[in-house]
Amino acid sequence: MTTYLSAEQILDAEDLDYEDVPVPEWGGTVRVRGLSGTDRDKIEASMANSAGTALAVDKLAGFRARLAAAAIVDENGKRMFRSEAETRRLGEKSATALQRVCDVAMRLSGLTEDDQAELLGNSEPGQSEPSTSA
Repeated sequence: MTTYLSAEQILDAEDLDYEDVPVPEWGGTVRVRGLSGTDRDKIEASMANSAGTALAVDKLAGFRARLAAAAIVDENGKRMFRSEAETRRLGEKSATALQRVCDVAMRLSGLTEDDQAELLGNSEPGQSEPSTSA
C-alpha cells in the first residue's frame, strides 16, 4: 500500500543536498548547496529577455557569480553572499574556481545539460506536428 505525504511532511523535509568542494585557488573548501526551486527560478528569470521567452545574451554577464552566490553556504546552511556588491566581487574571482563551484551547484540542483542548452538558446526545436513523409 502506498503512503502519501502530507503538505506538512513535504514542507518540513530537509531536501537540499550539499557537497563540500575543494577550491585550491581560494585556499580551502566551500560548501555548495543545491538551489531551492525559488532560487533556481530567480537565476533562470535573470537570464530571460523582457518577454520572458528567451535568453537575453546581455544577461549572461555574471551568471557564474549569481549561481555560485546562491549556492555557497556556511556550515549552518546560510547563504554567505547576500548582496549584489558581494556577488559582483565574487564574479571577479577565478573563472576556474567559479566553474568548479557552478558545476557542483548545477548537478545538486538537477540542472541538466538539456536545461543548460535551453537556457542558452541552444536546444533544437521539437517537432510539433507528426511527419507525413514515408
